[in-house]
Amino acid sequence: MRSLLRWVLLCGVAFVSLQLYFVGRIAAMAVIDPQSTAFERSEAWRVARERDTFRWRQEWVPYERISDNLKRAVIASEDDSFRQHDGVDWEALEKAWAKNAKAEQRAEQRLSQGKASTKPPKIVGGSTITQQLAKNLFLSGERTLLRKGQEFVLTLLLEQLLSKQRILEIYLNSVEWGEGVFGAEAAAQHYFRKPASKLSAYEAARLAVMLPRPKFFEKTPNSGYLNSRAGTIVARMADAQLP
Repeated sequence: MRSLLRWVLLCGVAFVSLQLYFVGRIAAMAVIDPQSTAFERSEAWRVARERDTFRWRQEWVPYERISDNLKRAVIASEDDSFRQHDGVDWEALEKAWAKNAKAEQRAEQRLSQGKASTKPPKIVGGSTITQQLAKNLFLSGERTLLRKGQEFVLTLLLEQLLSKQRILEIYLNSVEWGEGVFGAEAAAQHYFRKPASKLSAYEAARLAVMLPRPKFFEKTPNSGYLNSRAGTIVARMADAQLP
């Protein structure tokens, strides 16, 4: 019994120590630009193992040197209540859960009818920009309850310790936009041969639409979905509220 209590105590101390480490890291980000994210490091390691040549594009630019078009497009596409929520958009999360449940139900019905599909049901996410940033900065891509719980804690810490503007600035400078392409400046140069400050509304909308599947859309730039969805985002950008 004593050994069990000791083990529980050690686990508790380790958990608290980890959260304090995260608090320190996030607090420092209020004034210090993060050099890399956990996702970037994992991608760099993967590319280094799989490729003979190593291509990496990323350049940090301050918030004011990123086009408002891109800020509005990303908010309109990824998180239209970014200004209002406390890190988690519970309504969007509930809708995503409902869609995923229906997709799984349809897959089970096809399976029971002998119409098994080689493709798994499409999983729809309801993550906010802050949640995506928390995951990219610190966590792995595995889908477990423990990782999701840690993401929730990190999301709340980001919202408490950083301003909305700073959260968006870090997100736009570190998010993936293609194979070895990270951040708004690298994406603008890679796709449009111009700085992020000069992106037009339509160019910004195309980049925003790419975010859920950047490597796929990098290989299919003439995708009908990409073009039509970009037009929809352009129409919604005027309503996007900037921090």
